[in-house]
Amino acid sequence: MAGKIINSKLISLCFLILLVLFMNACKSDKKKPEKAKIEIVNYLEESEESFDQRMKWWRDDRFGMFIHWGVYAVPAGIYNNKEVKGHNGEWIMNNAQIPVKEYEKFAKQFDPVKFDANEWAKTMKDAGMKYVVITSKHHDGFGLWDSKVSDYDVVDFAPFGKDILKALSKACKEQGIKFGLYHSILDWHHPGAQIYSYLKDDPKKRVDNKEHFAKYLENYMKPQLKELIENYDPEIIWFDGEWIPDFTHEQGLELYQYVRSLKSSIIINNRVDKGRSGMQGMNKEDKKYAGDFGTPEQEILKTTSTLDWESCMTMNDTWGYKKNDHNWKSAQDLLHNLIDVTAKGGNYLLNVGPTAEGLIPKPSIDRLKQIGKWLKINGEAIYTTEKLQNNYKQGDHIRFTKEKGKSVYFSIVMKKPGKTIILKNLRPDENSTIQLLGMEKSLKWEFNAEEGLKIVIPKEILNTWNKNTYAWTFKIIGNEI
Repeated sequence: MAGKIINSKLISLCFLILLVLFMNACKSDKKKPEKAKIEIVNYLEESEESFDQRMKWWRDDRFGMFIHWGVYAVPAGIYNNKEVKGHNGEWIMNNAQIPVKEYEKFAKQFDPVKFDANEWAKTMKDAGMKYVVITSKHHDGFGLWDSKVSDYDVVDFAPFGKDILKALSKACKEQGIKFGLYHSILDWHHPGAQIYSYLKDDPKKRVDNKEHFAKYLENYMKPQLKELIENYDPEIIWFDGEWIPDFTHEQGLELYQYVRSLKSSIIINNRVDKGRSGMQGMNKEDKKYAGDFGTPEQEILKTTSTLDWESCMTMNDTWGYKKNDHNWKSAQDLLHNLIDVTAKGGNYLLNVGPTAEGLIPKPSIDRLKQIGKWLKINGEAIYTTEKLQNNYKQGDHIRFTKEKGKSVYFSIVMKKPGKTIILKNLRPDENSTIQLLGMEKSLKWEFNAEEGLKIVIPKEILNTWNKNTYAWTFKIIGNEI
């Protein structure tokens, strides 16, 4: 009996062992799940189709606001009770050679209690602007957002204590304004990035800083860019300060790749790399540089270009607020710049420099209102347009644009015409009408190959031209000749 019990237990034990071995064999036969492959995209080798799709909204929008705002609005061009010579709004820390600790005292006074993000966004919309680029951090190193990388920002260091970028990004998106950020590569406040261009009177500061700069780039600048893109979802990153020798072409290529990896659809200017050819703003042709568009500064290209470009300009002489800068361009000149830029196929980024209290200066507001008034009537000649194939202008006072994808042309006349106007470059379709935007009545016209298109302007319409007219737009359906 005992032998039977032992045999029974032995058989049961063997069965269990075989069962375990069988289950393990089944498990080993199952394929191990493959690790998800991380696809690395080389954004520097983007296809033309993908590039055109990404740039479409930017090319269509044409007109944006640039905002230079920060601690430099506190001294407003004055240091030690003396006006600093030159255009020293946002550059006053460098040009007046203000030590870091001394400049930080201005940051402790930055308290823009009159800042109203909703009012700013409404101002942009009323002016006909479609996007905005604001300084997240200029060369002085002070941030307008709540950074976890540094305490040198508007929330942690200044008495204001509120996140400006958070408020403005929200207000802009509510108004349909696309939100963009300027960001300086150099940084006079950070010891790893200030050495080349700051405290010129101290030769000990002029040392090879490339190793320190590389650490600043990896451990400070990139983490801040990651914060900005993840928290404020900008459509544009507008770099500046790339001219310092510590920053290299190789770093520029890698920086472009890094920012696109954070948000693939983002648009980045050419100052992310070392290709910019001075204030003319377009890239040199000696090698392939990173960047999606050129950045002429305080000037407009002399003619058209096959490349994307954006002319950034001030309304007076300075970018950041300088209280004694009263050299304002007229609303007419600013609008004519927009027309000229558009006809040449570019974008126009027009700057405002708010005060330390948080107000856009009244002269800027007045000019923006005038531009907006004109665009409400004539906007179809600016937005979603393209340059003509052959001629973007006729003489000094006529510019042409074309509605994308359609045979609709616009002749923008920036000087009061006579009873007739003759256009050499356009031929209307037979039996089509020509309209002066803002007027209901169609205009009489005739065309012959020798003289071109002659448009007759009635006296009652001519008499409506006044000092605030700035420009007329003739809408013509036809072809370019």
